[in-house]
Amino acid sequence: MSRYIDEYRDTDLCLKISEEIKKISHKPFNIMEVCGGHTMSIRKNGIQKLVGDNIKLISGPGCPVCVASIGDIDKIIALSELNNCIICTFGDMMRVPGTNSSLIKAKASGSDVRIVYSAQDAVKLAKEEPAKKVVFIGIGFETTAPTIAAAIRQATEERINNFSVLSLARTMPQALKAVTDAKDSRIDALLCPGHVTAITGTGMYDPVVKKSGVSCCVSGFEPADLLRAIYLLTEKHEMDQPALINAYERVVNEEGNVKAKDVMDDVFRAADAEWRGLGIIPDSGLKIKEKYAEYDADKVFDITVPPAESFSGCICGDILRGAKDPADCGLFGRECTPEAPKGACMVSSEGTCAAWYQYGE
Repeated sequence: MSRYIDEYRDTDLCLKISEEIKKISHKPFNIMEVCGGHTMSIRKNGIQKLVGDNIKLISGPGCPVCVASIGDIDKIIALSELNNCIICTFGDMMRVPGTNSSLIKAKASGSDVRIVYSAQDAVKLAKEEPAKKVVFIGIGFETTAPTIAAAIRQATEERINNFSVLSLARTMPQALKAVTDAKDSRIDALLCPGHVTAITGTGMYDPVVKKSGVSCCVSGFEPADLLRAIYLLTEKHEMDQPALINAYERVVNEEGNVKAKDVMDDVFRAADAEWRGLGIIPDSGLKIKEKYAEYDADKVFDITVPPAESFSGCICGDILRGAKDPADCGLFGRECTPEAPKGACMVSSEGTCAAWYQYGE
């Protein structure tokens, strides 16, 4: 098994690809890596320093925790304050700041908030705690959405009536269009997430390439994967030929995972969703269909929260859409650190600010 990892981390191979990139790169070239996993790998391995002076790597809205709106966080905290309610969430969500609080603060104040590794863990907990209302916070992109949908179907089949999902899931296509079509966009190409595309298939990037004229290359997460993808994008950029490229052939194909998509289609419908930094993007969210309404926390609970407010000076929104870098923020590394985060980009393990703070620019 190690050979399938080690060969993509080979130092000599990575340096060789780096030199080839520099040889063919002559024009300024801005590449946005969409995925937070890519951001962490790029910074951890210093890839931004291996691609030459003409290429700038920009982080995008690919961290599901980071793009959750402040209003979403406020709603989760309000749910956590209800009697006999257990909130189940992924660990990264615990410290994301809402308007006045966070889940870790709510837990410290007595709310029952538990970290789980999957939606199925929350279903299991609901069976073990029949007197409690168990709410799973369903964040993520197309990678995790099928597992959330499967958990809802499991609860339906087993008639577990104390389980529900607050669906905050997002989908990539409309968000990428919003980012690349923005008036202040500085993006020439996209490094697209391998795990998301393993579910969706490569076809979802066609509109970005054809309508926006921005190249898209699906990449894996190891250093050689990323450098190869950057080389292929640079090659097309130098020829002024926007293209859709699959550089993660060992995992991704054109049609994706048909069974996973069928499960999502059965449980979810497309809906408008608010993205931190991008505002409301039409049809970019996943809401639970009416036939599964009894598992939809938005319908099970009547929760209203005041208008959300962000921390003064935080520019997470601009960072998520690639308009600014963490170094442009006056809070970064001073008032805002992993120990005392002011914005979502510093909280998540895949957040841009967290990556810059840990590994440098």
